[in-house]
Amino acid sequence: MIHSSAIIDSSAILHPSVTVGPWTIIGANVVIGEGSSIASHCVIKGPTTLGKDCQVYQFSTIGEATPDLKYQNEPTTLTIGDNNIFREGVTVHRGTVQDRGDTRIGSHNLFMAYVHVGHDCVIGDHCILVNNVALAGHVQMDDWAIIGGYTGVHQHCRLGAHSYVGTMSKISQDVPAYVLADGRPAAPKMINVEGLRRRDFSAEQIKVLQQAYKLLYRKNLNLADALVKLKVLAIDHSCINTLVESVEGSSRGIIRR
Repeated sequence: MIHSSAIIDSSAILHPSVTVGPWTIIGANVVIGEGSSIASHCVIKGPTTLGKDCQVYQFSTIGEATPDLKYQNEPTTLTIGDNNIFREGVTVHRGTVQDRGDTRIGSHNLFMAYVHVGHDCVIGDHCILVNNVALAGHVQMDDWAIIGGYTGVHQHCRLGAHSYVGTMSKISQDVPAYVLADGRPAAPKMINVEGLRRRDFSAEQIKVLQQAYKLLYRKNLNLADALVKLKVLAIDHSCINTLVESVEGSSRGIIRR
C-alpha cells in the first residue's frame, strides 16, 4: 500500500488502508484517514489532518508553511475533512497566528489542477475550485460555492453559499449567497439559477430568490433599505436568511455594481 520509495516520518499516522505512491514525502505530525490515496511525487507536511477517502494527485503540496512574511515558524495547522479531491499540483498552506492559526477545509470538495489555497482560509462542503484558482489568505468559501478557472480572490473575501464566480474573474469584495458574479472586477449578474436547480431548490424558492436579488441589486435601494425588505421577505421564505446573513456578515462589503 506504501511504495518503497516513499518517505514517511515516524510520527505520521496513516490508516492501514491508505495508499502512498512513489517518491512521495509525508512529514511529521501528519494524520491521514481511512481509504485516502496519495499519488506519486506529493509532499504533505504537518501538523496536518487529512480525513477519510481523500485523493491527492501527483505534484501536490499539502500543509506547507505560508510564505507570508509575518510567519515566523509558529505552530499552526491544516485541517481537512472527508472525500476531498486535490488534483495535480494543488497547494494548500497552514494557518498563521495572526489569524485563526488553522486553514480549514470541509468535506466533498474538488480542487482542480494548480489551485492554491492560502493560509487561514475556511472552505465549507461541496465546493468546486476550477483550474488555477488562487485564494489569498483569510478567504472564506461557504457550502456549494463554485469558482471558475484562473480566478483570483483577494484576502478576507467571502463567497456565500451556492454562489458562482465566472472564469478569469477578480474578486476584491464579498459575493453574497446565491449570486452569480463575473468580470474584472467581478460584478453581480443574476441568481445562480442552474446551480440551485441542480441542488433541488424548488421553482418557488428560485423565484423568491430572484425577487430578493432584484431588491438587492435592481431597485436602486441603499443596502440598509434593501436588507429591511429582505428580512420581511425572509419571514415566509427561510432560504432568504442565508442571503441576509452573507450580506450582514460581510467585512469587505459586497459586490454592488
